[in-house]
Amino acid sequence: MAAESLYVPPVSDYAFLYGEAFGLDLVARATGGELTAEDAAEIIAGAGEFAASVLAPLETVGDRVGAKLVDGDVRMPEGFAEAYRAFVDAGWITAEAPASAGGDGLPGVIRAGLGEVWNASNAAFALCWLLTAGQIHALDAVASDELRETFLTKLVSGEWTGTMNLTEPEAGTDLGAIRTMATPRDDGTWAISGQKIFITWGDHDIAENIVHLVLARTPGAPDGAKGLSLFVAPRILVNEDGTLGERNAVTTVAIEHKLGIHGSPTCVLSYEDATGYLVGDLHGGLAGMFVMMNSARAGMGYQATGIADRAYQQALSYAGERLQGPVLDRPAGTPIAQHPDVQRLLLSMSSQIYAMRALGVYVGDLFDRAETDGTGALAEFFVPVLKGWATEDALLVTSDAIQVYGGMGFIEETGIAQHYRDARIMTIYEGTTAIQSNDLVGRKVLRDKGATAAVLFDQIDQAITALRAAGSGVATRTADRLARAVDAARRATDSLIGFADSPRDAFAVSVPYLMLLGTLAGGWMHALAVVAVGTSQDEAGRLTAADFYGAHHLPRVHALAETVAAGEVG
Repeated sequence: MAAESLYVPPVSDYAFLYGEAFGLDLVARATGGELTAEDAAEIIAGAGEFAASVLAPLETVGDRVGAKLVDGDVRMPEGFAEAYRAFVDAGWITAEAPASAGGDGLPGVIRAGLGEVWNASNAAFALCWLLTAGQIHALDAVASDELRETFLTKLVSGEWTGTMNLTEPEAGTDLGAIRTMATPRDDGTWAISGQKIFITWGDHDIAENIVHLVLARTPGAPDGAKGLSLFVAPRILVNEDGTLGERNAVTTVAIEHKLGIHGSPTCVLSYEDATGYLVGDLHGGLAGMFVMMNSARAGMGYQATGIADRAYQQALSYAGERLQGPVLDRPAGTPIAQHPDVQRLLLSMSSQIYAMRALGVYVGDLFDRAETDGTGALAEFFVPVLKGWATEDALLVTSDAIQVYGGMGFIEETGIAQHYRDARIMTIYEGTTAIQSNDLVGRKVLRDKGATAAVLFDQIDQAITALRAAGSGVATRTADRLARAVDAARRATDSLIGFADSPRDAFAVSVPYLMLLGTLAGGWMHALAVVAVGTSQDEAGRLTAADFYGAHHLPRVHALAETVAAGEVG
């Protein structure tokens, strides 16, 4: 199968999720009836057509050609600038930006679907928009009117792109170790000096300006993370009349040579008394930056779903055509898709992807309702789960896709290996899986003594009751499996809370606990699908996927619960 295999957007899944899976029209609820599930499915279909025709053809180009540093400036592969301009002209950036920032304000449930589509078609390209979207949310939350007028409007229009500048050579996860310094000037601006590394889309030639959002320390600031402030530092300075002026003192020192996402320039940036503008309160930098970080972390869940689905689609296509050996109990000439273990791999992948996709929509819905229905705590609870679990499982899916190809999967020509390489960074950037799990356990579960987790478990109990009322074979099996799994999750949560006085025990098993909750939530998403379709023969595929997930993935919850109960070992 060639690397340029077609991408097909999962429109039917999103139509089902928006209008049926949760028992009501999520989109109509989120938009007050201005849009419906049918409208949203059409939006996903339109995005999918654009992604398949414009973005997907550049995916292999980005991987094989990559971004290059030429005379201090990054040059993107041929076609990227034109694709970005088409993306802007089609209105996708403005559509997703919040109304409070001047965008169209599509709800989170639709943005979840769009996030998957962009990343499935071209994850490296999608990272540019993901970081810009995060900066839009951050500036919308904390920027002054002047900064909003100067920078936010250009980001929302798509004329400029945005970055997030946190990491430094001696300060990776430990933001308190940041040493980039911002010194005040008499004119109200700040002189920023220091070096930032791992800056996604830190330099490129597809838009006329790049807006860097920079964490830096100020003279006399408190030590550690509490002394950090947030600054906007554009690549090209902006004149008072809004036109672009001279180049800011920000130099692209290098582009990192990476395992994957080669079409996304990851830059080392040097600030040499570069002009910056304070965003929000002095020493309040983390508050503003974490608005962007949370947006990006949810975006990683959508990226994971997209890359996983693209790998699955290619593996499914290959398996449906490849002839290799006699297939047990099937006639001669049957393709490898009917080999029992290949069939298992394909069902495993598809059931995991549906679970990720459904949970992404559910989390989007929680944020859509946060201000009106009080779902904010549960939404925040799920951000590290979605980011951590989906990205870890996406690695399993992309690895299984290579396995379906057999030896050809290890050959770059087929294109399937790219998805595994691209996916490998997802469990690391925007906070490693351990960072997500520390947030989940430390700031959520232990802090509220499991109260928010209990809300989740109660909702799963309601699904179990509905499954038992449905009475079909798949529904009954799913109910039994999910009931056992949620009991194990409750025991694991009690174990964590019991470690409150021995934090090393709790944090030593925080990743297993996060994966437990993600796997459980995936089973819950399948349970809701079973309830929604009943015994419909037209939805037999959804019943099969739920049955498979319950038998092959949900049992992981029990093993993980045993691990959590053990605490720190060794």
